[in-house]
Amino acid sequence: MSQHTYVTALDIPLPSREELPEDIQKYFSKCDQKLGMLPNVLAAYSHNVEQLRTFSRFYNTLMFGESGLSELEREMIAVAVSSTNQCFYCQVAHGASVREYSGDPKLGELMVMNYRAADLSPRQRAMLDFAVKMTTASYTIGESDRQGLRDVGFSDKDIWDIANVAGFYNMTNRVASAVNMQPNPEYHGKHR
Repeated sequence: MSQHTYVTALDIPLPSREELPEDIQKYFSKCDQKLGMLPNVLAAYSHNVEQLRTFSRFYNTLMFGESGLSELEREMIAVAVSSTNQCFYCQVAHGASVREYSGDPKLGELMVMNYRAADLSPRQRAMLDFAVKMTTASYTIGESDRQGLRDVGFSDKDIWDIANVAGFYNMTNRVASAVNMQPNPEYHGKHR
C-alpha cells in the first residue's frame, strides 16, 4: 500500500498506482514517458485524488497553457521564487527545467543560486524582479511596478500570468518545505 521511496517527512500512506483512478494512472504513465519518472510532488499528492487533480490541472494550465510568457520564462519565475524561498525541491526540479528549456546548464545553476548574476534580457530581469518582490513584499507592489513590466513589453495579461506563476510557487514552496518534500534524484543530473 505505502510508497517505499522517501517523498516527504509525513507518514501518510501513498496508494499504489493500481489503487488510483484510471485517469490518474494514465497521467502518471504520461509522466513516466515524458519525464522518465513520476515527480515526487505528484506522488505526495496521490493520497488525496481531488487535491492531486486540482494541483495538476492548475500547474499544467499555468506552466503549459496559452500565455505571452514562454515556458522558459515561466520556469525562470519558478526558480527565482523557489530560490528566494529556499525551497530545495523546487530549486532542483525547476532548475533542471530551466537547463532543459534554455539548453544552458550554466543558466539553470545561476537561476537557482542568484538570478541577478545571470546575463538576462531587460524583459527577463524585470519579470524576475517583480516575481521576487511579490515573494518578499507583495504588499509594496504598486502601479510603478506594473508599469515597469509594461515598459519592457509585457501586456496586462502577461502581468496576470507572472503574478499567478509566482503566487503558485510561493504556495508550493511553502508546502514542500513544511513537509520536507524531496526532489527525485533524477533531476540532479538532467540537462547538464
